[in-house]
Amino acid sequence: MTEQYLVGELSVLLARLQAVTADTDLAASVARLRREAELRAPWDLVDVERRALSVADDVCWQSLARGDLAAFERQAAIASQLLEFGVCSGVLRDASLVDPWFAHPFNGVLRSEDG
Repeated sequence: MTEQYLVGELSVLLARLQAVTADTDLAASVARLRREAELRAPWDLVDVERRALSVADDVCWQSLARGDLAAFERQAAIASQLLEFGVCSGVLRDASLVDPWFAHPFNGVLRSEDG
């Protein structure tokens, strides 16, 4: 991936997350992360990516707490895309660095023991 593509793709994903975030404080956090991502060098996006995943998690939990399943589905899809982007682009070397759940030996979602 080209360097500018990495910055642009993260910015687009954060814009999509911001658009589906009901809470104004969390939406402002996403907007700040987006601006920060756009100003950083592509090789310096690890911290922004990790914080974006953390905010996406908060956004999803907040929707669940409100009982808004439609919003949760949209937000979870974007959170999944953020994680996929981070791992596939090399911004995050391993999903287990973000959340130990991904490294759990019984989790076959991202890892397969069969190869």
